[in-house]
Amino acid sequence: MPIYAYRCRSCNHEKEILQKVADVRLTRCPTCGKDTFFKQITAAGFQLKGTGWYVTDFRDSGASKSAQKKKEAESSEAKTSTYGDAGGKVASADKTAASPAPAAKSS
Repeated sequence: MPIYAYRCRSCNHEKEILQKVADVRLTRCPTCGKDTFFKQITAAGFQLKGTGWYVTDFRDSGASKSAQKKKEAESSEAKTSTYGDAGGKVASADKTAASPAPAAKSS
């Protein structure tokens, strides 16, 4: 349901009212009682009701995206410092210990 902003021309009382689109416009001011209450033109406002709607559903996710990128960068730096700069592989100083012994030639 949309939220409409109303204002009284005589006493300048302002109020936001939750109404159906098909509801009749209000004309009587709740403060002074005169018929000078009118609907203002404002940006669209609405209220989500019922189950299945969460406050976080329509929030700006820019902050969470930057936090995710920062987390990925920190994770990448941690891997580089753990495994060295050789593309994720640790370079062995003693190559003979890492490779198998050659097979003996038979004569």
